[in-house]
Amino acid sequence: MNAIWSFMKRNYKIIGVVAVLSIALLSFFPLKEKNDPEKDKMLIELLTFIVEKGHFDPKDIDDNFSKGVYTEYINGLDPSKRIFLQSDIDEFSKYETLIDDQIKNKDLSFFDLTYNRLMDRTKESEAFYKDILDKPFDYTVDEEINTDYEKTPYASNKAELKDRWRKQIKLSTLSSLNDKLKYEEDKKNGVFEKANDSLTASEKKRAEKAKKDKEGPKSYEELEKETRESSLKSLNELYSFMKDLNRDDYFAIYLNAIAEGFDPHTNYMAPDDKEKFDVSMSGKFFGIGARLQKKNDFTEITELISGGPAWRGKELEAGDVVMKVAQGDAEPVDIVGMRLDDVVKKIKGPKDTEVRLTVKKSDGTIKVISIIRDEVEIEETYAKSSVVEKDGKKYGVIYLPKFYINFENKDDRDAAKDVAIEVERLKQEGIQGIVMDVRDNGGGSLKTVVDIAGLFIKEGPIVQVKTTGKNKEVLSDKDSRIQWDGPLVVMINNFSASASEILAAAIQDYKRGVIIGSKQSYGKGTVQNVYGLNDFIRNSSVGDLGALKTTTQKFYRINGGSTQLKGVSSDVNMPDRFSHIEIGERDMKNAMPWDKIDAAKYEPWKIENYDAVIANSKKRLEQNAQFQLIDENAKWISKRRDENVYSLQLDKFKKEQENLDTEAKKYKPISDYKNKLQFKSLPSEMALMEKDSLFKEKRVRWHESLAKDVYVEEALNVLSDMQSKNVVKAKLPAKGKKGKLVGSL
Repeated sequence: MNAIWSFMKRNYKIIGVVAVLSIALLSFFPLKEKNDPEKDKMLIELLTFIVEKGHFDPKDIDDNFSKGVYTEYINGLDPSKRIFLQSDIDEFSKYETLIDDQIKNKDLSFFDLTYNRLMDRTKESEAFYKDILDKPFDYTVDEEINTDYEKTPYASNKAELKDRWRKQIKLSTLSSLNDKLKYEEDKKNGVFEKANDSLTASEKKRAEKAKKDKEGPKSYEELEKETRESSLKSLNELYSFMKDLNRDDYFAIYLNAIAEGFDPHTNYMAPDDKEKFDVSMSGKFFGIGARLQKKNDFTEITELISGGPAWRGKELEAGDVVMKVAQGDAEPVDIVGMRLDDVVKKIKGPKDTEVRLTVKKSDGTIKVISIIRDEVEIEETYAKSSVVEKDGKKYGVIYLPKFYINFENKDDRDAAKDVAIEVERLKQEGIQGIVMDVRDNGGGSLKTVVDIAGLFIKEGPIVQVKTTGKNKEVLSDKDSRIQWDGPLVVMINNFSASASEILAAAIQDYKRGVIIGSKQSYGKGTVQNVYGLNDFIRNSSVGDLGALKTTTQKFYRINGGSTQLKGVSSDVNMPDRFSHIEIGERDMKNAMPWDKIDAAKYEPWKIENYDAVIANSKKRLEQNAQFQLIDENAKWISKRRDENVYSLQLDKFKKEQENLDTEAKKYKPISDYKNKLQFKSLPSEMALMEKDSLFKEKRVRWHESLAKDVYVEEALNVLSDMQSKNVVKAKLPAKGKKGKLVGSL
């Protein structure tokens, strides 16, 4: 009881919990061994308890809810309809309106039925693909495949199901065979010897391969066999991964079908997933700093993380195969055939502890490598900046991949502190405008976005938050000092979501800067809280139960409008490849509706030529051939999305691909584009780049991508237009914003 109330005080978003329910929840669960079915019942009860009491807008768990869970779960198990038969679905469908009752009664019979059947059918499908790939395909047969799986009925019998596998595999091998035949033909005709700028990216890759290829021409039979061997290897690796999955992994799919029945952002996180979530939010973990990949029964090092213990030790290398793992002086454990997640658990560990890896090097030698675990920072998580000169003026570009924070240690680095530091570094370089790039940023911490927006305004509200049954809360920047008061552009795209939308909306409502990018952002206007399920249970012996992320609030712009579904509309709409495709929250099932509340009190910024800047940008876009081509390409992509039928006859398939290649070449200038701008790292990074070749390579690649980015180019054009003393600036203090800048690195 005390544990529950203590939890509720710390996490006030769960509302309306009464003592009777709390006592009932605590007294219900007996102590059980790990993997006992009671653990699954416990998870179901905890999930529904938390969601029903804490969700912003909980749904009734009734027959309609049951139907939604059923559809989502079955689709999650077999999205391409290559596992289950129609007879299986007929049997499962008896439970379509009973799942709500089973949830309430903690009845697992539906899950048990589907799980056991899935295991049986998976074994059968493994036999299917091995038999299919054992003999050559006949590519002269005039047949086709429809890949619109949503409209495809389930197979009526095993023979039909096996034929479905045959067609799918045949499509894959046919595509590969066509590429190989084209390669051999081009090599024979000397195409690659005359390689020039007219080649597509894929053709350039083939050209590079041809230069190194000393083998003579291969026969059709040899190439056909190669495609089947390659496909067999890929499927074997896939099924090896699937065999690593256990009952808990599939039960998590079932739990998430239930959770997402409330809204798309309510999710169950198994213990491993919760750990990954924490790492993604903080960008840090304790371990050796290596990325691993499972290849059949073996675990291979794919990359060393810059600055990590393994990188510093200089003994472990990408390509090394880990054979055994030992903790300090303990006996090494053979990890060949072990689940990748279990291998990771053995290699990770507390700071300053030793792990010994027995690895097979690329030359075949065996070596034991001792590494002392330490804190590892994932550099790709964090904000970074670059300086560029345009028309004699310097500008700064800050890229923020997510609004990260360490919830366990508020004194640790977070997105707001890091952005403040990057702003200071840019100011030291004499920049006259900032591009804040939050494209593809899916969000993160609400606190950090409020602090980041506060770097660019004097003071005032940033976002409004509403909890069911409570008055709205206005989250404000209360510091009158400004980190950057000059020209500002915020770049968004279709995948800028949540916290990214809060930032863009605040900057737009204040008219503090110009928002440019896709027609609108993602449209996620909800706030989620993560609750550790172990906090609800005392004296449990079932181990870590994971966590539940559930929607507890909605946020609103300071003008009162919601970003839910509608997102943030760009001041300057720049076409991209998704311009003519409906994408975002509005296309998700169970998405919460758009609504609005009263506006907060705020005073817009004063940019004298704000409308003129936007008008000039729109005029440039209309006259820009590159953007016109991008829009044309987007229409082509939209049209092609509806093309689901492919010929499995070689000559017809070849002709179809040739036609596609011809069309695709029209859009080659999009990828070849260069904006002729030079982007440079700040002095604070130069020393690190000299020491760390991998870090240097990543920065070089980023700068190269910026130099090919027509969207960044237009953002800089907008900054240039804003230079004519257009901003009425507040008087700045000598130092940066107190509490928002924590020193300079």
